[in-house]
This record gives sequence, structure tokens and C-alpha cells, in this order.
Amino acid sequence: MNVRLISGMYGGRKIDAPDNDRTHPMSERVRGALFNMIAADLPDAVVLDAFAGTGSLGFEALSRGAKQVTFIERDRLAAKILKKNAETLGCGDRVKLIEASVNAWSKNNPDDLFDLIFVDPPYHDMQLSTVSKLFHHLNPGALMLLSHPGRGETLTEMGIVVVDNRRYGNASLTFYRREGA
Repeated sequence: MNVRLISGMYGGRKIDAPDNDRTHPMSERVRGALFNMIAADLPDAVVLDAFAGTGSLGFEALSRGAKQVTFIERDRLAAKILKKNAETLGCGDRVKLIEASVNAWSKNNPDDLFDLIFVDPPYHDMQLSTVSKLFHHLNPGALMLLSHPGRGETLTEMGIVVVDNRRYGNASLTFYRREGA
């Protein structure tokens, strides 16, 4: 199975995806809409792609001007394919792959901060307590995007503001921004 990167330096290139149900790559339509909305946040951004799966969100961010991406993926097959995708695209020097659970990574790296965080957990196991920990990894003024099924509950945290909610079929995107600049 392949996922096509939409625009930027790697636009039109395809990356591999596991041919199973352990990952659910975001549709091209939703990714396109998402990246059009966050275009101003991408140049030179330091990005975290949590629950990375295929890495399509992080690779799309790199393609459109992000400086570097840290991918977190605990599934061995997905991590192996993600590493191969970085090599195929020739962006290994701008990518860090962490093979661990997001919860374990967050606990062991409390001081790591990012300009943009993509959170696309498995829809059957949203791990909202883990997702909420990622708010602490946002730089002031930074953006976090949560992909979730349906209308789901909106997470709240002091100093974090919901700036947008979008729905695409059975997928919803919620955008959070840390206050401050």
C-alpha cells in the first residue's frame, strides 16, 4: 500500500504504508485541507509526529518546509517502513525515529518541546490521557493537531486553547494552540 505526499519538495512522491489495519493513514483530502490550514506554522518548524504510523503527516510537513521531525511509533513493522520511507525520500538527516509508546517517550523526555505536534492515535484506542500529556511538549504559541473519530470529547488544559474544529466524514480534526508567543 502507498500514500502519496501532496505538495512541496516531496510532492507527488509515494511512501510505503503497512498493508494491514494497524495504521490508518489520513486520507489525501483531509491531509490536503489540514496542511493548507497550517501553512503559516510550517517554515522551519520542529515537529513531533506522535503515533506516526506511515509518517505521512511528518513527511508532508518536511516537504512543506519544516526543519525536522521526530516520529514516535511503537509498532515494529510501521517503524521499519517509516525508516525506509525516510531513506527513500533522502531526509534521514532531518528525521528522528523513536520506537516506543508515546506515553513512555513523554515520561522520559519531559523537556522536549515542539512548534507543531501531530497526534493521530488509533481510533479504537484514543489514549486520551497520553494525548493530554503532549500539551506539555508545546512551545509557547505552538500548535497541536488531534485527529479523532466523530465528535469525540475535546481535551482541556490550562494555557491551551482550541482554535479550530473540522469534520471530514467520520474523521475530525481539533486544533489546539499553547498561549503565549
